[in-house]
Amino acid sequence: MTESVEDLRDEPFEPEVLQSDLVYKGYVWDVRSDRVRYGDGEIVREYVAHTGAVAIVALDDQERVLLIQQYRHPIRHRDWELPAGLLDIEGEEPLVAAQRELAEEADLVAAHWEPLVASWTTPGGNDELIRIFLATGVEPATAAHHREDEEADIRVEWVPLADAVAAVLDGRMQNGVLSIGVLATAQRLRDRS
Repeated sequence: MTESVEDLRDEPFEPEVLQSDLVYKGYVWDVRSDRVRYGDGEIVREYVAHTGAVAIVALDDQERVLLIQQYRHPIRHRDWELPAGLLDIEGEEPLVAAQRELAEEADLVAAHWEPLVASWTTPGGNDELIRIFLATGVEPATAAHHREDEEADIRVEWVPLADAVAAVLDGRMQNGVLSIGVLATAQRLRDRS
């Protein structure tokens, strides 16, 4: 029997965790090792315990998307990304975090916000869920944010959405969150027309 489109969804499943050890306590996130009862046996899985994150597709009135480029050490690239950040403030709602991150990374505020899509970034290796928001009615913030480290030399570009989609599909931009965000935005705009 084929499921209806509305029934097609990820399913929560929580096998018994027999042991959970903190393998590494990090500055930003931790590494855990869990021994889990699964089926007739046990498995051990190590993963990054992540705080979760938000990302923003800021879209202007000309259907240009704001992209930022910054150095990412694990991949040794200055990749193109969406403004994004961690859910690392206790009790902060994802929408509020997205608004904060847009101001911190791009010195922008937006009049209209809507949830766009959410994604487990690497479910075999971490528990990060990133929520992507669509922000419109974008304008400069009243004050510039001080940036340090990799954020100190962020490059900011307004790119036509169609060009960003083409760059993703051509493999010229490979950031997963950017890919999901621009493709979802293009579909959202098609759905509205």
